[in-house]
Amino acid sequence: MNSWIRRCSPYIAPLGLFLFFGIAWHWVVQWFDIPKIILPSPLSVLNALWVERSILLRASWVTLQAAWAGLLCSAVLGSLIAVLFSQSTAMRIALYPYVIFLQTVPIVAIAPLLIIWSGYNFRTIVLVAVIISIFPVISNVTSGLLSVNENLRDLFRMQSATRWQMLTKLRIPAAVSQLILGLRISSGLSVIGAIVAEFFVGNSGEYDGLGTIMTARQAQLKTAELMAALMACTALGILLFSLVNLVGATVLRRWTRTTGFESEK
Repeated sequence: MNSWIRRCSPYIAPLGLFLFFGIAWHWVVQWFDIPKIILPSPLSVLNALWVERSILLRASWVTLQAAWAGLLCSAVLGSLIAVLFSQSTAMRIALYPYVIFLQTVPIVAIAPLLIIWSGYNFRTIVLVAVIISIFPVISNVTSGLLSVNENLRDLFRMQSATRWQMLTKLRIPAAVSQLILGLRISSGLSVIGAIVAEFFVGNSGEYDGLGTIMTARQAQLKTAELMAALMACTALGILLFSLVNLVGATVLRRWTRTTGFESEK
């Protein structure tokens, strides 16, 4: 019984807070008699979620594909850039400001340009997701590649290790955990990027992601349906984050077992 309570304890507090928020929300709507078009009750949102479940599931699948593709591209491209930065101080100094630019530029300002260059298609959605989600990967992997223990580097130098051996056998293995950390951050950002891009791409009428659904429901003043789509967006972000956590835990567990750092039981 005690072990079951310990396993469930991490979920009790968030669930309790969620229920409290739902009850408070319902009470505020009823007490102040707020119009549904401004703030529908939780029951209205749940009903809209059920009524539009097939539409939202279809749209979630479309958005998930774009977000997942953007995250994978960010992982590969960001890691390659980080490796370049770790090998050349001059390249890091010259290019890092442009990496920061990708993080600070308002995506809503450049999305119309990306549509002109790339079109109203899936590629544009992935491109926006990459632009938003690549910075944490570059930043964390670069930090992992550069933060190698000095004693280990001296040991490799004593063994006359080449630059390639130093990279593949020391720096990259040391940066694996930092890559996973960066992907955890980027997983949510890739979903945000995909949905923001869909706000623009969906205007063509040829793309049916969650962002497109939200734009349509906002234009129709269907607030309950809009909030139901927002809940689907939140669930999608949690799902992608959980997938990254699962993959990361599996990779790190196998890595520690392979390298012999796993603690003895």
